[in-house]
Amino acid sequence: MVYDIEMLKRFYASYAVHVDAARMKLGKAMTLAEKILYAHLYNADTVASFRRGEDYVNFRPDRVAMQDATAQMALLQFMNSGKESAAVPATVHCDHLIQAYRGFKEDLPVAEETNKEVYDFLKSVASKYNIGFWKPGAGIIHQVVLENYAFPGGMIVGTDSHTPNAGGLGMIAIGVGGADAVDVMTGMEWELKMPKIIGVRLKGKLNGWASPKDVILKLAGMLTVKGATNAIIEYFGEGTASLSATGKATICNMGAEVGATTSIFPYDAEMEKYLCATGRKEVAAMASGNALYLKADAEVEANPEVYYDKVIDIDLSTLEPYINGPFTPDAACPISEFAEKVRTNGYPQRMEVGLIGSCTNSSYQDLTRAASLARQVKAKGLKMTAQLIINPGSEQVYCTTKRDGMIADFEAVGGVIMTNACGPCIGQWKRVTDDPQRANSIVTSFNRNFAKRADGNPNTHAFVASPELTMALAIAGDLCFNPLTDTLTNERGEQVKLDAPAGETLPDKGFTVDDNGYVAPAADGKNLEVSIAPDSKRLQKLAPFAAWDGKDLTDMPLLIKTQGKCTTDHISMAGPWLRFRGHLENISDNMLMGAVNAFNGKTNSVWNRLTGDYEAVSAVAKQYKAKGIPSIVVAEENYGEGSSREHAAMEPRFLNVRVILAKSFARIHETNLKKQGMLALTFMNKDDYDKIQEHDCISIVGLDSFAPGKPLQVIVKHENGTEDMFLASHTYNEMQIGWFKAGCALNTFRKQ
Repeated sequence: MVYDIEMLKRFYASYAVHVDAARMKLGKAMTLAEKILYAHLYNADTVASFRRGEDYVNFRPDRVAMQDATAQMALLQFMNSGKESAAVPATVHCDHLIQAYRGFKEDLPVAEETNKEVYDFLKSVASKYNIGFWKPGAGIIHQVVLENYAFPGGMIVGTDSHTPNAGGLGMIAIGVGGADAVDVMTGMEWELKMPKIIGVRLKGKLNGWASPKDVILKLAGMLTVKGATNAIIEYFGEGTASLSATGKATICNMGAEVGATTSIFPYDAEMEKYLCATGRKEVAAMASGNALYLKADAEVEANPEVYYDKVIDIDLSTLEPYINGPFTPDAACPISEFAEKVRTNGYPQRMEVGLIGSCTNSSYQDLTRAASLARQVKAKGLKMTAQLIINPGSEQVYCTTKRDGMIADFEAVGGVIMTNACGPCIGQWKRVTDDPQRANSIVTSFNRNFAKRADGNPNTHAFVASPELTMALAIAGDLCFNPLTDTLTNERGEQVKLDAPAGETLPDKGFTVDDNGYVAPAADGKNLEVSIAPDSKRLQKLAPFAAWDGKDLTDMPLLIKTQGKCTTDHISMAGPWLRFRGHLENISDNMLMGAVNAFNGKTNSVWNRLTGDYEAVSAVAKQYKAKGIPSIVVAEENYGEGSSREHAAMEPRFLNVRVILAKSFARIHETNLKKQGMLALTFMNKDDYDKIQEHDCISIVGLDSFAPGKPLQVIVKHENGTEDMFLASHTYNEMQIGWFKAGCALNTFRKQ
């Protein structure tokens, strides 16, 4: 089935016209990313040579996708907009709230009962506002989008940081906060700083144990977690054509781990095959008719250094499997050097659990390659020595791999098949272990491996690899095992070597599914009621944030000065807290509980100016708020790295934190802070971070002349009566300053 076919026909009928007009106006050859961006300008008459990394530009995305955890807050905001229907095609996907424990047969019914209130809310809102709804168990949002909605040349925003997965089908796909999604669903212009463009030239062809995952694992090590911030990664070169559409999607998906706005591949025969295999031959025909406009111009490929801000070369033919971690996804290491890294750093060598799945690696191709190794366990007389957990990406992938025998292959070696959902990748894993305090190692085919992310255990060393390497290490149970060179001892005492993985890109018999889990909205939802129980602990209607009072923010107590990495997981944890994603007051109890206090090295322990005691961060903020006292958070580099969750911005705003002063911000989080009426400021001199003391009161002055490009003054009053003064910079433009003054971005819309 082709969803939203009329929208697609309109898009492809005008796409080349928009690109040609932009090329003529710019007077130069265009990269693929530029073509798609310029074709989606909110006002086609505003074509200009926008400065990358500097100019803010307004766009008109084609569609919106929301996962259930973030959709709650997004839709609560949308309900306040006064709109009767979403202005663009939009969908909700129930994938985040399902806990992985015993397996899908038991876990899914438990989730449906436990989360019934939230699912009913999401389904009713979706039906009322003409939004598609995907039931629990239907699949992980990004795989479902790839299978049903992604299309070459299009633009989608999604309330999840791994929305760029759709770049595997040549789509500009960007992770955003709920407020951004609301802008698009209300028909407002959607603002984005024109990204820089990093060109990654691929040559050769993967072979043996190397997989598409290894491309991005290697690149993560080269760029680091913020090396592509405010940039699009555009892949080009003859090597791109050798990668499957789902392999391309894997690479684009994990581009979020280097801070990329999104990642994209040019249209080719592999994308055409995937569109046809997933029932979208009509879309494939329209895309093929625009093929020249769905790749970079020839001049760009011939002289990439002229058109890209940076060019990186990767030879697929010589690419070695990588394994990244622990605790950060950019700690990259080729498998040939990994054993030495394990021993040198004293990581727990025993590999206890292998987890295959997540939005990054749960396609048919991924599971077939991992299953080929599972079959070798019996064939070679081996035994599994680590626990094995599988999360298929969608009901379609599950039904097809079950028909083709791969689910049975995993179960035959003791693998547990979990629900088609995110599960352990986002902390929804009820792990059973003999000692949660014991240091241990796991290997996953996921994208993130921050401390405590998968199982809530700070002692778990999580490593990221391809599905096939994860499977091989689960067979060996040893982090120091290299399947390319090492042997294993089988039940007969023989030394045997695992054969390289083999699999199919697409099923020979075609995909099959009994019920894909889609629920269409009502034909006319105007009279439908969305009911939220007044005493609900999980859902709460939103009240607008108060507008700025026109005064400087003076003598704010320091709430916390964070030390080291402070991701959205540290600011607003997932796991058990996911159940409160629709209740701002309740979820605010987790605010910054994972952040390390720079003054005592502890988490969730900050000095309370009112009592003189050390208390939980949210508890102190609540007491300040009750007294009408605004507060400030000070942080280090790349603050807000990780997930798109806007709760990490809404919680501080709700608890009257008015300013985040950091050395630098992650892109999505900085935007989320701006959308919620917060001040996101950066130290002009990063050494000024060291001037902040625990008992300080901090003022931000000059707000009466708050203007783009004009720094604000910071006055720090120390307990001993001395003061420090320095400047803080910001990236606010006139529109964003308007959001701050109105109290939040949505308030400006309400006034229109």
